[in-house]
Amino acid sequence: MSSYDVLCIGNAIVDIIARTDDDFIVKNGIIKNAMNLIDAERAEFLYGRMGPAIEASGGSAGNTAAGIASLGGRAAYFGKVADDQLGHIFTHDIRSQGVAFDTRVLQAPPPTARSMIFVTPDGERSMNTYLGACIELGPEDVESSKVSEAKVTYFEGYLWDPPRAKEAIRLSAKIAHEYGREVSMTLSDPFCVDRYRDEFLDLMRSGTVDIVFANEAELKSLYQTDDFETGLELIRKDCKLAAITRSERGSVVVSGDVTVSVPAIAIEELVDTTGAGDLYAAGFLFGYTSGRSLTDCAKLGSLTAGLVIQQIGPRPQQNLKTAAEQAGLL
Repeated sequence: MSSYDVLCIGNAIVDIIARTDDDFIVKNGIIKNAMNLIDAERAEFLYGRMGPAIEASGGSAGNTAAGIASLGGRAAYFGKVADDQLGHIFTHDIRSQGVAFDTRVLQAPPPTARSMIFVTPDGERSMNTYLGACIELGPEDVESSKVSEAKVTYFEGYLWDPPRAKEAIRLSAKIAHEYGREVSMTLSDPFCVDRYRDEFLDLMRSGTVDIVFANEAELKSLYQTDDFETGLELIRKDCKLAAITRSERGSVVVSGDVTVSVPAIAIEELVDTTGAGDLYAAGFLFGYTSGRSLTDCAKLGSLTAGLVIQQIGPRPQQNLKTAAEQAGLL
């Protein structure tokens, strides 16, 4: 028996989310609809200029772990926070959602990571992230027992930015495969793919990663093509299983010669796209580790992603298990 369905590894970040307009984005030199890494000075500057905001525990893989737990899955999480107010907020939030989180806190600077997220009227989010304590995540934080007891170990591509996190990921993948488990990653962001294209492709082609999540822009960036079908055929050859999200056009899943296309769910209002990909991965991986078909996995992903974009913030504000049951997916 596995103790966990999914172990998620990521940058432990507290999100500070505010609504704004496109004029603010332009005036403050923010790259729209992307994750921008910033230093402490820039973080203070943007925080001082943003309007009323909501603080919530975030981070890509942390959002996925919370989504899996909300569906009734058994989730664990590795991520580094400091012994400060934001670190305490993050720890309380993720544990209260039923996720096993025991990574040792950082007792010295830098402080817990935070991301200023500006949501424009079109629902797109522009993230400005100060990594802080995240950069201290290293191989010593890998809990071998959790890796060996998780059906899938999932990590975010953003972890390739802090240098020592790569060592933690490679060690986790080694342990997971030694115990016959699988490893999954999300490509995270087209700019992240641009920075680490060769390394990401090597992770896939070497078998270090079995399952890949990406959106259409990330897929095209990975293979440096403007054609979706070309990217789809290339990723089909490079990994065991890939799930590609296409916003309102749903998602496409490929595995060997198998191709599954699933539409997006109908929504009442697009509020905030923050966490859409994270929650898609949560729904998909919950279904996958429960032994469901690829079609049902993708449907669960579409449901959870569709629900989260109708709220502010990336953590589910409703019980996803109940929502999935009402949709006839559980």
